[in-house]
Amino acid sequence: MTTTKKFQITNAATGTSSELEALSPTLGSDVLNLAPLQKDQGVFTYDPGFMNTAACESKITYIDGDKGVLLYRGYPVDQLAEKSSFLEVSYLLIYGELPDKIQLDAFQNSIMRHTMINESLLRFYNGFHYDAHPMAQVSAVIASMAAFYHDSLDIHNPRHREIFAHRMIAKIPTIAAAAYKHSLGQPFIYPRNDLPYTANLLNMFFAVPCEEFHLEPVAVQALDLLLILHADHEQNASTSTVRLAGSTGTNPYAAISAGVAALWGPAHGGANEAVLAMLEEIGTVDNIPKFLARVKDKQDNTRLMGFGHRVYKNFDPRAKIIRETCHKVLTKLGRGDNPLLELALKLEEIALHDDYFVSRKLYPNVDFYSGIIYSALGIPRNMFTVMFAIARTAGWVAHWQEMIADPTMKIGRPRQLYTGPVQRDYADIASR
Repeated sequence: MTTTKKFQITNAATGTSSELEALSPTLGSDVLNLAPLQKDQGVFTYDPGFMNTAACESKITYIDGDKGVLLYRGYPVDQLAEKSSFLEVSYLLIYGELPDKIQLDAFQNSIMRHTMINESLLRFYNGFHYDAHPMAQVSAVIASMAAFYHDSLDIHNPRHREIFAHRMIAKIPTIAAAAYKHSLGQPFIYPRNDLPYTANLLNMFFAVPCEEFHLEPVAVQALDLLLILHADHEQNASTSTVRLAGSTGTNPYAAISAGVAALWGPAHGGANEAVLAMLEEIGTVDNIPKFLARVKDKQDNTRLMGFGHRVYKNFDPRAKIIRETCHKVLTKLGRGDNPLLELALKLEEIALHDDYFVSRKLYPNVDFYSGIIYSALGIPRNMFTVMFAIARTAGWVAHWQEMIADPTMKIGRPRQLYTGPVQRDYADIASR
């Protein structure tokens, strides 16, 4: 991070000037350091939704929304999706470099031998109602992990931070699968050290004690791809939540639990579930024009789910990769005639040739296809966001580690534009 240019800001009323430095990243736009404004001018900046605010310095993920670029530690996500695995990507996010074979074998061994959770944690699920949302269960159990794994909670100890990172990535599939089994009333399936990460996840989801479960390789490959594509996405709402909670010095499990809660929101991690609901509402290809007319009607609250993105003003690079995988998965699993996929493809085709959507740069995003693949794998809709959380745990852990290791870290403290009453005196209740 270097200073490339300086800006002079002058208060027209007082004539007071402030010199602001522009900090240069390795990629992307310069960032203006606004810290002197409050000291020199007595003002804060106003940026609802933090649309133009860089809250931290990070070396993990870079997004160019105009060009549709997503890089993990400098590597294009399409290259990683084609050539890598989720655990290798997790190593990359955490340690900053791709591992050699010895490093990857050691990392995978560490993860796969720490997948079990304490039996008392498993009994927590019996306290949840059978139809409790899985995200509520996952968030609660993760928050409770600090009560079970308090042997390594010194956030200033690098080794403790590493143990937490491995432990969190290892146990999140087990926690998620237990929530799913609880919702079905089925026995919990314990993790197996002989299975790779994603295969182990599917086995814990779908195996039952009374018969052998056969893992379909294409299902394992598809899920691993989805985990890679969802592993990190820069300073999104849930990652920012993890950083904000973590900046207080709280234990890392509490910070990750806060991230899960933020991801649960339908505008964030729940969007892929909303896409399937939208497709079911449309019903058939013949109904698409009528539906799109409602989307364009300003008096109608109908939204085109799975199109557009807060950051991308071009095709979401992840959506392109998932789209190519979708047909392969459905065909291999005997669901090649999936009506929702055909409806999705037709909706995409029509929307991408409609000036209304093209002019607004509303292109398909990652949520448009991911829900269809999850559904094809047999994962129920209320588990879609949980799958997202499993993947994003790698990014959350990496960002938390980066922040805690930063010697310049400060507790997060946004300011506000106060528009409430001016100071007034208390009046006795009899005179009100």
